[in-house]
Amino acid sequence: MLTKNTIKFMSLRKFFFAVAVVLMIGSIASLAIKQLNLGLDFTGGALIELNYAEPADLESIRGTLADAGWDGAVVQNFGSSRDVLIRLASENPDLGAEIARLIQTEEGGDVTIKRVEFIGPQVGEELRDKGGLGMLLAMGGILLYVSLRFQMKFAVSAIVALVHDVIFTLGVFSFFGLSFDLTVLAALLAVIGYSLNDTIVVFDRVRENLRLMRKTELEEVIDIATTQTLARTLATSASTLLVLFALYFFGGENIQGFALALIVGVGIGTYSSIYVSNGLLMTMNLTREDLIPPQLEEAAVDDRP
Repeated sequence: MLTKNTIKFMSLRKFFFAVAVVLMIGSIASLAIKQLNLGLDFTGGALIELNYAEPADLESIRGTLADAGWDGAVVQNFGSSRDVLIRLASENPDLGAEIARLIQTEEGGDVTIKRVEFIGPQVGEELRDKGGLGMLLAMGGILLYVSLRFQMKFAVSAIVALVHDVIFTLGVFSFFGLSFDLTVLAALLAVIGYSLNDTIVVFDRVRENLRLMRKTELEEVIDIATTQTLARTLATSASTLLVLFALYFFGGENIQGFALALIVGVGIGTYSSIYVSNGLLMTMNLTREDLIPPQLEEAAVDDRP
């Protein structure tokens, strides 16, 4: 039964569930209208890595490229202020070498070409397709795992919460026009695992409490279970976010997309573990009978006189 220390999470479930629905609709709308700003990993293009004797002036490099007709180039530091990474979307395999020569000519002898690479459009399309397939397979495996460990209602709730987390994270990248590359895709897969772990911890306690608190309503059982796991959830989220913020601010621009995707995913994952997955359990009217294995039900019927 509820105690004075139990937080009544489910009393506000309709409001927070509505917020989750609005976030989903907004994210889907952004993805449909603005779409994702796919990086070179998925679109194909040239990548040039340069090393300067002194800290590089990124604005000067952008101006040089803009004057040459490449105002859409991504110019960023890579590892240190003297290392520069240039990315350009193009189907010309010789573009990287041309840009490198252009920069070297404009900047004089203070710049050294360290690397020139080209990713073809077909390779980028293949990476995009395999990344999407990998995410779908991960979702399918999770659905199977949760349905076997718990019950189908738990599995549906977990999958809906995970889809919510992924779509919201994609929506953030779409809305702000942030580059979506392989590191961000890897972060999304990590978000799926992190969010599922959070949800499983709460589900475990809900299942246990349903068996122990036979006369307690489902709403109270979920409130108690969530309160019991809240300290663990907040401690895990806070410690994870500390590391991710450190990566975002001090890890360099090359890893910022990865760190940001995880920051958004961890935050929204904590939210969905409490209100989306648990709220769906109530919407689907989870009962104690749902947790009884079918073979036990049949045995109980057979034993009747």
